Amino acid sequence: MLTGFLLFRLLSISKCVIVCTLSSSFISSNSFVPVRGDFDVLYSAVRISKSGIGSCFLLRLSVKWQKKVFEGIEIDVTLPPSVFKAQLYDLTGVPPERQKIMVKGGLLKDDGDWSAIGVKDGQKLMMMGTADEIVKAPEKAIVFAEDLPEEEQATNLGYSAGLVNLGNTCYMNSTLQCLKSVPELKSALSNYSLTGRGSDVDQTSHMLTVATRELFGDLDRSVNAVSPTQFWMVLRKKFPQFSQLHNGMHMQQDAEECWTQLLYTLSQSLKAPSSSEDPDAVKALFGVNLMSRLHCQESGEESSETESVYSLKCHISHEVNHLHEGLKHGLKGELEKTSPALGRTALYLKESLIDSLPRYLTVQFVRFFWKRETNQKAKILRKVDYPLELDVYDLCSEDLRKKLEAPRQKLRDEEGKKFGLKTNAESSSKDTTDVKMTDAEASSNGSAESSTVAQPEGASSEKETHMTGIYDLVSVLTHKGRSADSGHYVSWVKQESGKWIQYDDSYPSLQREEDITKLSGGGDWHMAYIVMYKARFVSM
Repeated sequence: MLTGFLLFRLLSISKCVIVCTLSSSFISSNSFVPVRGDFDVLYSAVRISKSGIGSCFLLRLSVKWQKKVFEGIEIDVTLPPSVFKAQLYDLTGVPPERQKIMVKGGLLKDDGDWSAIGVKDGQKLMMMGTADEIVKAPEKAIVFAEDLPEEEQATNLGYSAGLVNLGNTCYMNSTLQCLKSVPELKSALSNYSLTGRGSDVDQTSHMLTVATRELFGDLDRSVNAVSPTQFWMVLRKKFPQFSQLHNGMHMQQDAEECWTQLLYTLSQSLKAPSSSEDPDAVKALFGVNLMSRLHCQESGEESSETESVYSLKCHISHEVNHLHEGLKHGLKGELEKTSPALGRTALYLKESLIDSLPRYLTVQFVRFFWKRETNQKAKILRKVDYPLELDVYDLCSEDLRKKLEAPRQKLRDEEGKKFGLKTNAESSSKDTTDVKMTDAEASSNGSAESSTVAQPEGASSEKETHMTGIYDLVSVLTHKGRSADSGHYVSWVKQESGKWIQYDDSYPSLQREEDITKLSGGGDWHMAYIVMYKARFVSM
């Protein structure tokens, strides 16, 4: 029941301003709310009820756009025309900035005054303008990553899954993640079968090779951490030292020992038949041939020998601050052996040079030594920097250096072109005469690139790839702690995309490249223990 009264005073017919005086308390229809007291309210716009009381602020217009006519569009003349344009945008899809609406005196402006424009109720307006293009529905339904099969999810991630720690197995997990990053090794494993193995491969070596192949496949197919249970069981069966217990728990082991033993096993299993050009896939990937000269200080006699190893050693002393310095120290040493001249054991000085290079060069930082006081392997914490790009040219034998010279020059020329520099071939061509050289003369001058040698019929015309002696860092295995048989191992692996991923057992995480070279030691943080470099090739 209405307990007050309304007194309407028409103050301006043109603007239709209404003053409402309300007295006492009233409860109105849906258009009002309860109020108390006597006061005046000046409404800039009001619509009191469905009957149209106060509707003098609202006008109904028609708008013609292209072949369409939009009837009965309500506008509030107290609001600027920009509001009206927004209404038209909803109806037509023509953005306000493109709308050209014809009114008296020209085009309708966003901040115009409706009373000055003189628009009347029921008036028809003309609008021009181009609507926004309607967004087409995708031809293929959107598929979210979590709805993909797990194998496709792993591919889209750009990196493989982590490995579950089965109890002090981080040494094994980090080793596996580093070796898995070598695609040529994965390819050799995928081609491995029981029938193709050599007769000298024992059953446990075969089982370990198969377990490695299966585990690498599981890592590629999964987005969740993979449990390496089967591999771990076979590894301990093949190498019982990894089964050592302490207080009922498996002990932490040396990652370098695990790395070396696994590569040795794979090298035996993955050997191809003797008729193959590459009988030892693992040796071709990781093997380094060393040519050593031995000199006996007592008798003066000298001898030479060759050996094949799967890693170089970076010896650490107070003089070593960089990996390259440590490698030089590692290629020199002393050993005792029987001297034919003296007829007894004597001290020999040994100096080695690299005589052949692998596709993947592995370097171990010799950070651990046996400490009698504690009866364990103690750790050298000294900081030793290592580069993202390693050049081992000066560590090679004279014969190998000669083989590397032409590819290295080709690499320098290619890199020089990127910076707009003149290549060696371009510079030397200005100094040559117009004397025609034979193919033999051209090749003897090292200009094989500029000479054309006829290919035998049916032979491939593709250029061969050549080593340059330059390597790029692709993985780092770090250790955190004071002893090789304790602490924690983690791997840092470069992906094909160029991104670095840290594998901390089950948890892979993205890392910045500049943080990788900070793992050089000098404290209790993660420090490089094993680094692996990939050879840089050129086509010639």
